[in-house]
Amino acid sequence: MRRRSFAVAGSLVAGGLLTRAGGIGAQQAYPNKPIRIITPYASGSSVDAVARMVGAKLSESLGQPVLIEPRPGANTIIGSEALVKSPPDGYTLLCISTTHVLNGLLIPNLPYDTIRDFAPVATIASSELILVGSPKLAANNVKELVALGKTKQGQITYATSSAGGPTHVAAELFSSMTGVKLQHVPYKGSGPAVNDLLGGHVDIGWTSPIAVIQLINAGKLKGIAISGDARAPTLPQVPTFTESGLPGFDMRFWYALLAPANTPRDILSKLSAEVAKIVVTPEIKEKLAGQGADPFVSNPDQFAAVIKADSARYEKVIKGANIKMPE
Repeated sequence: MRRRSFAVAGSLVAGGLLTRAGGIGAQQAYPNKPIRIITPYASGSSVDAVARMVGAKLSESLGQPVLIEPRPGANTIIGSEALVKSPPDGYTLLCISTTHVLNGLLIPNLPYDTIRDFAPVATIASSELILVGSPKLAANNVKELVALGKTKQGQITYATSSAGGPTHVAAELFSSMTGVKLQHVPYKGSGPAVNDLLGGHVDIGWTSPIAVIQLINAGKLKGIAISGDARAPTLPQVPTFTESGLPGFDMRFWYALLAPANTPRDILSKLSAEVAKIVVTPEIKEKLAGQGADPFVSNPDQFAAVIKADSARYEKVIKGANIKMPE
């Protein structure tokens, strides 16, 4: 019996089924090759910047190259579909924003399910939304804007970086809370929207602070109000919506990493733990603050809860304002 046991063990070793670490047939620890992070926005976007920031640090901590691959278009659908079609092995990730949740609520017949086809990895950062006005706008604060809007119902134009995105939902929430009807002017990205605000071609707009911090501080755009509980350190002169008489205007949005569904749990946990360590380092906190963002740490389960809560909250806003994507 003893000889037979040794013989069986020997055959297992020869077949590669019983190995020591590093032996023939042993599984190599994750990661053992480059990791790709897809960004469904153009290079230079805030999501792209966050992906590159975290990707560089992940490369250092994991000991493998982390490559950033912009796949913009179709309101993030092109990049998101590319992730869904990737192997669930932890070597392809998606850096995304709250737009991912909104797409699931606004766009029928998506080529994927925004919940079932994705595995939450970790949140990275969160940022407020800021309401800005063109230099030609005859209002300098929320109170004056509401008063002006009620005398010009449907005539005040607002710019957004995309139809159906967080900035669109923010504008419709503002409209429903104030009773001011606004005219939507969607753009393909925050850059063109901000340019037309600077030129006075549109009256107001919602955007992430990073897109307008320097312009507001230089007096080229009017900072009207910002979401959140406190004023942004980079824009201390801009009051919150609560200070401006609109408590409950909560449109904070996040940046995060997703993986394909069925990615092994141990890989998700490893990535989540690495991201959590990275985003609270002084270097990354300072870089995020420069973009008007704060570290936002969560594990896969906590991130899944964020997605669920946001879906319920935004569904109420979208139905209440009857927001529709353009045909």
